[in-house]
Amino acid sequence: MFTGKINKLVRQRGFGFISATDGREIFFNQKDLVGIRFDELDEDLKVEFQVEKTPKGPCAFDIHVVKAVTI
Repeated sequence: MFTGKINKLVRQRGFGFISATDGREIFFNQKDLVGIRFDELDEDLKVEFQVEKTPKGPCAFDIHVVKAVTI
């Protein structure tokens, strides 16, 4: 599982990019979100995700929002 934050959203087309903590820009599609709708996303939102290799480059899937822990 990787972590990062939402870097860019292309709302009218239903996709975006995640800035992974390792410095990579990872493409994602709205269909790969789990537990949140695409229209609820904001840039800089922290996420966890898996990555698969595709002919066009790495693609994120199984994307979950990281919940803030309060003590």
